Amino acid sequence: MDRALYGPDGFFVSGAGPAAHFRTSVHASPVFSSCLLRLLASIDRALGHPPRLDVVDVGAGRGELLQALLAGVSGEPARSGRSGLIPLRAGSPEILPTTAAAGQSPSNLASTGPSPAAPVPLAHRVRLTAVEKAPRPDDLPAEIEWRDEIPPGITGLLAATEWLDNVPLDLAVQAEDGWRYLLVDPATGEESTGDPVNAEDADWLDRWWPTCASDVTSPATAGFRAEPPTGARAEVGRTRDNAWAHAIEKIDRGCALAVDYGHLRDGRPVGGTLTGYRGGRQVAAVPDGSCDVTAHVAMDSVASAGERIARCAYTLVSQREGLRALGADGGRPPLSLASRDPAGYVRALAAASTVAELADPAGLGGHWWLLQPVGVAVDLG
Repeated sequence: MDRALYGPDGFFVSGAGPAAHFRTSVHASPVFSSCLLRLLASIDRALGHPPRLDVVDVGAGRGELLQALLAGVSGEPARSGRSGLIPLRAGSPEILPTTAAAGQSPSNLASTGPSPAAPVPLAHRVRLTAVEKAPRPDDLPAEIEWRDEIPPGITGLLAATEWLDNVPLDLAVQAEDGWRYLLVDPATGEESTGDPVNAEDADWLDRWWPTCASDVTSPATAGFRAEPPTGARAEVGRTRDNAWAHAIEKIDRGCALAVDYGHLRDGRPVGGTLTGYRGGRQVAAVPDGSCDVTAHVAMDSVASAGERIARCAYTLVSQREGLRALGADGGRPPLSLASRDPAGYVRALAAASTVAELADPAGLGGHWWLLQPVGVAVDLG
């Protein structure tokens, strides 16, 4: 999976980039970047308007989100991304509950209010950094730095939109003697059962991916295989936990926001979620570099890993709840506006429709938002 996605000829390294194959919230509507700008403003206030405010986009694609944020802080019209012709990466609403889980911030948080003096405008203080394995796009604005690793010493916002679902992981299948690794032929996608999982992965599965006896003989329903191994399968999320914890370690003060499809411990999918995308279509997850290979994220496990590093409580909500908290409720504009300002009514109606797409639980609304503060008290409200 690592070679298929990030090797020299990997899906995210070569070719036109992910936007040519599927849409994320970034591509679907400028409302998404507008909401992140509101979150960034809240973080800026909590930090006391620092002289440098970082925005680091991990898994940046070709820099679409940062270009939209750059336009926003510069006062230019936000770009709307690609057209509606590219289908969404489908979610699985039946395993994506929309309940929220949030903790209270500990008393040792260093929350600071606004500076007494008027702050320097955000446009003069923000520093935008894209983190991606692909080469820097030729047309990327010079104001956006391009790196292949997360930089240290971040003060501000680290955003990860549909990054964790592409962090490579192992798959396991439940056999009579316990969990065993699932092996795959990278050329054909044919699957077979391998060795028992190691101690670290076994511990992760025991804690985060519970199974029952009936799962052992249930047919697997994900992936693409010639002679599929039977039994429940699991996507071992330990690598995602480590990746998120590593990202949190790079933040001195600020927040990290992960936006991704995922599930919680009590609703893990028996057949897993592994799949592929290419050219706007869902395809077999063959790890040959020709397609995206993705699996939903164990959000509660990732959140726990980040909380251990940050020592600050996290907030985990649905995308719908996150957008509403940041002012995008998707409500239809009042009809009275149509008579007073017909053009404004049409614009407001169009904006409401894009919010509805971002909040649709059968699509992008199936995302979770995981907000992890580091050293400051910030929430989505």
